[in-house]
Amino acid sequence: MVNRLSAPDPAWLAVDNYIASHLLGDDQALDAVLAANAAAGLPDIAVSPPQGRMLQLMARMTGARRILEIGTLGGYSAICLARALPEDGLLVTLEIDPHCVEVAKRNFDRAGIAHKIELIPGRAAEILPLLEGPFDFVFIDADKPSNALYLKEAMRLSRPGTAIVVDNVVREGAVLDMDSADESAAATRALYEAVGAEPRLTATAIQTVGAKKWDGFLLALVDM
Repeated sequence: MVNRLSAPDPAWLAVDNYIASHLLGDDQALDAVLAANAAAGLPDIAVSPPQGRMLQLMARMTGARRILEIGTLGGYSAICLARALPEDGLLVTLEIDPHCVEVAKRNFDRAGIAHKIELIPGRAAEILPLLEGPFDFVFIDADKPSNALYLKEAMRLSRPGTAIVVDNVVREGAVLDMDSADESAAATRALYEAVGAEPRLTATAIQTVGAKKWDGFLLALVDM
C-alpha cells in the first residue's frame, strides 16, 4: 500500500475491523509480523488483514503452485500468499531494502512458512530477467514508476491462466489528476494504458476503502 497523509475514515476502519473479527479470526502469526515491522521501524504500508486474506483466496482459486511477489517489505503479504501454496509450492519474493530483507526473513521463520519462500534481495528490475517461469500468480507491490516494466516481466514469466494483481492503482484518486507532480500517479496511468493495450490480458480494477484509506487493485488474467 501507499503512505497516507491522514487517518482513514473511522467508518471505513470500523468495517475493516468488523470483517476481520467475523471472517478472519485471531491470527497470532500475522499479528506478530505487524508488531515486528513496527518495532523495526518499517512504514505502515503492508496490505490490511482483509486484503491479505483476499490475496490468499485469489491464489488458492488459481490453484497456484508457484507465486511471484515484487516488493516484500516485512513479509506480511508474502506469508498470506505462501499459506495458499501446497507443501511443495514456492513463493519467490523480491526486496531491494536490506533492512526489510532481514525483518522479513525473521518473520518468515517465526511464522513457520520459510520453507515455502525464496526471498531474493536486490533490485527487481535486475533480478526479474534472470528468473524462469512460469508462475501461476503474480503480486506487484513495489516502486510504482517501475510497474510497466514489472508487468512486462510478469507476462514473460506467466502462462495462460496466470493471475496478475497490482496494488495501489487508485492512489486516493490521484490517478485522475493529470496535473499532479506525483511520479507514482503518472506511472499508474501508464500501467493502465499498458494493460489496456495488451491483447493477451483480460483485466479490471477495483476501488477499495478501509484501514488503508482509498485505493484499489488491478486484476488481470493472462489469456494466451
